[in-house]
Amino acid sequence: MALGEFKWFQWKSKKQLEKEAQQYAAWAFPHGDIQREKLTALFKELKPKEAVEIILASFLTCKELYEDALEDSESREDAVKRSMNSIRGYSQLVKKDDATMYLAVVLADADIDELCEYPSVEEIRVRIQELNELLIKKKKNKKI
Repeated sequence: MALGEFKWFQWKSKKQLEKEAQQYAAWAFPHGDIQREKLTALFKELKPKEAVEIILASFLTCKELYEDALEDSESREDAVKRSMNSIRGYSQLVKKDDATMYLAVVLADADIDELCEYPSVEEIRVRIQELNELLIKKKKNKKI
């Protein structure tokens, strides 16, 4: 289901809805429950007071925006910049201060394999700082 769709009037069978749910789950967590569990554990360390449902909704929104940007970009760096601009449009779901954190985890998630070995919290924090520096550099280049 795309972002912002409503389920007020469903003209789909139960079987179709189940199939779509399976397809979404396969996209969201292609490595299954272990991936979801490891992501949840990582986010619990990064944002211990935040509800898991909000964290995962924000993460999946950022993941979708990044993948959309990646399709239209020439490089991963360009996709990061484009997706950051898009993420800012979802300020009701993704807080401004958390945007780079979610994007750092999205990038880590894009690099994992079936073992689901995510970077440590410290490594994610370094990536967050690198993203912040990249985005600050981008803003400075625009002003010149």
